[in-house]
Amino acid sequence: MIIMPEEIIAYGHPNITAKHRTTMEVTKDSVITPRADCIIGVRSSKAVSDLSGELKRHLLEGGQIKINLIVQDMSFSFSAWGDSRLKLTNRTDMVIRRSTYIDDRTLAVKSNAAARDIPRDIAKALRDFRTIIVIEIMF
Repeated sequence: MIIMPEEIIAYGHPNITAKHRTTMEVTKDSVITPRADCIIGVRSSKAVSDLSGELKRHLLEGGQIKINLIVQDMSFSFSAWGDSRLKLTNRTDMVIRRSTYIDDRTLAVKSNAAARDIPRDIAKALRDFRTIIVIEIMF
């Protein structure tokens, strides 16, 4: 794995619960409902369509990525995989999946973590509008 970080900035929201069992999502949207239990960040600086050409190529070749979520003085890391079927075209969202399901929002599949795996102290911090989440994608 070549380490070439791509950084995404997102923010907390009072309706973030981070309880979804199979996915994790960040969105450029600024408003979410409590039903959006996979969302871990809003007002994201990037969606899948905004990713660098190098990262998109790596993902489309089926490469592995390591994702670090950094919130205040806490962090959580996990891995996921690209797939040749990825579309990487959605202009609003970015979804990481445990499964191999792919749509235009999918960043990566076969993840070893979903929203509910995020440590609860980080998830609690994500319920504050002022919380900044830094998402580092290394490949």
